[in-house]
Amino acid sequence: MVWTATVDTMVSGTYMTDDRATLLARAETTLVEVLSVTPNHAFAHLILGAVQIATNRALQGIAECERALALDHNLAEAHVQIGTGKYYLGHGGELEAHVNEAFRLSPRDVFAFRWLFMLGFAKLQLDANGEAVDWFHRSIEANRNYSLTHFALAAALALSGSLDQAKAVAKTGLELDPRFSIRRYRNGAPSDYPAYLAKRERIYEGMRMAGVPEE
Repeated sequence: MVWTATVDTMVSGTYMTDDRATLLARAETTLVEVLSVTPNHAFAHLILGAVQIATNRALQGIAECERALALDHNLAEAHVQIGTGKYYLGHGGELEAHVNEAFRLSPRDVFAFRWLFMLGFAKLQLDANGEAVDWFHRSIEANRNYSLTHFALAAALALSGSLDQAKAVAKTGLELDPRFSIRRYRNGAPSDYPAYLAKRERIYEGMRMAGVPEE
């Protein structure tokens, strides 16, 4: 049941569907049921925290991830989720320390590409476009098939003034996910925190400059 909820949570994070809210709600229902029977299931707390962080409840989700770490100190992903929650609250500068701790615990983690990807977004929030480009490149080197990283890199390149490269990268992203649009990405915003949303507008603009379709 926990892994079923994990899959729903992961699919919702790719922006490859308009049913993001439905998937996350289903995942949360499943995890609550699991924890009602097995309250000390560390990984269930972690994924529930991730769901809450992805659904505009960052503080609650951070607390769930801290609970997961109290039960299992080796859950590297929990550190990244805590940092992600802080990023959604507009504190992108705090994410890197959490990612570093995750890599200390799991240097060859299968989800390392996503950790690097989140660091790129945190750098965009800090207006460090060049650093964002570097982190997105590293994420793509770790997993070339994650379409959202290509769109994020395209935005960062466009905001850095490398428009031709940005358009080429966006084209690669659209080959991986032809249905992706700025509208879908905007509608899937995981936080309504003003500082986060203000910086997210720059990502929309970068994607637009790179040729990512609006609809």
